[in-house]
Amino acid sequence: MNRTERMDIFLRKLKEDSSEYSELNTTGYTLEEKRDVIRSLMNIRMPPEISAGLLTIQDEYLQEELAEKGTVSLSDIPTVLEQYGGSRSAIGEKSIGRAGIEGSCMDRISIWQGDITRLKVGAIVNAANSQMLGCFVPCHRCIDNAIHSAAGMQLRAECHHIISEKRMRYGREYEEPVGTATLTMAYNLPCDYVIHTVGPIVYGELTEALCQDLRNCYEAVLECCVTHGIRSVAFCCISTGEFHFPNEEAAKIALAAVSDFMKIHGDSLERIIFNVFKDCDLEIYRKLVSDYCM
Repeated sequence: MNRTERMDIFLRKLKEDSSEYSELNTTGYTLEEKRDVIRSLMNIRMPPEISAGLLTIQDEYLQEELAEKGTVSLSDIPTVLEQYGGSRSAIGEKSIGRAGIEGSCMDRISIWQGDITRLKVGAIVNAANSQMLGCFVPCHRCIDNAIHSAAGMQLRAECHHIISEKRMRYGREYEEPVGTATLTMAYNLPCDYVIHTVGPIVYGELTEALCQDLRNCYEAVLECCVTHGIRSVAFCCISTGEFHFPNEEAAKIALAAVSDFMKIHGDSLERIIFNVFKDCDLEIYRKLVSDYCM
């Protein structure tokens, strides 16, 4: 079976699985259009049980998609120290600056621009919503949608199981609070785990409480890594997209939280990656760390 045939079979099975879109006519669609339909049907699918046959063809399809994108390992990503030069001893003598960064941890921090779903690391961080089920908007460009789409439908099923258990304990209206960290398997992603955290939403003025909420997200994820023996983690830019947290302030909080955590738990973590997607975030992170390595 070649890739096109596998795509067609997966699309057909997804349509059969859907009561609303079972009669959707995709005859004449290009490969890219079929890919969008597949992702859309995965995005909108509610998390009841998934048949073994559907999962098998999904996993084969997603692994082919991953092979086309290619994976990125830690060895492919330089540390900040390697990017900007300098020596660890010299950097260690520098004080903590405006962003709250301690230079001595720059040999275990990386800034990497690209698709977080390609990273072959211990865990990647998902900026989740309080429902914890992923994004249901077809082909939405948020990180939550990207991670669930690449991981496969098992990820939503596991998140549904977790949130259902919590609702049994805390009530039917329970939603995941801001600043926690929830560990799940990664399924078809190249990383070992996904850590889901709900970031703060900025509706108007940025307050100290919102800043502390965002810091709590980073601290909770790092504590989760230490608890579960996860040695490398890639953070997305939590809350800066749909949740409207100012990008530069978010980066300062992220770097300060990581630096403070590394002072105590540095030996527990081999690498922390700040994954950026937008050029503006790349420039912000570069500006905040470059002074410590030049």
